[in-house]
Amino acid sequence: MHASPVVLVLASGRGERFRASGGQGSKLQALLAGRPVLAHTLDAVRASGLPWHVEDAGHPGMGDSIAAGVRATADAAGWLVLPGDLPLVRPQSLQAVAAALQQASVVVPVHEGSRGHPVGFRREHREALQALTGTEGAAAIVRAHPPLRLELDDIGVVTDIDTLDDLARAERLLAVR
Repeated sequence: MHASPVVLVLASGRGERFRASGGQGSKLQALLAGRPVLAHTLDAVRASGLPWHVEDAGHPGMGDSIAAGVRATADAAGWLVLPGDLPLVRPQSLQAVAAALQQASVVVPVHEGSRGHPVGFRREHREALQALTGTEGAAAIVRAHPPLRLELDDIGVVTDIDTLDDLARAERLLAVR
């Protein structure tokens, strides 16, 4: 069993909102500062030092992706569910959510009042996570187990790329970092 939780990088989304906003192809492959969005996210994951798994098999919904990722890493102590479209998340934020799982079975990072990612789950939620399907992700588990709200000074936990405007905003935030 992994001593620390595994970061589950969700990279199977279809990116329909991104294309509807005028984007071409996959939002995860869209260029941010000259590199794909997913490459930025994976840089932060690697720098965190936590074990990780990319789930990119093209599942129909976020719940299905989470379930597949948890099944693939079933021996983990817990999971940090991180959509692949959060290119500005800081490695320290991943570490902070992982550490907070010592105090609570579900941890939700918050930035200036907005809930973000990665959402952390301890091992006791494995079966429920493996049973997820559909587009809602793990929201039902979070509702059933009131999470520890972890306030982080990291706009990256709430900066996801769903549209071309989001990509432009992330580019501006990256430039001032």
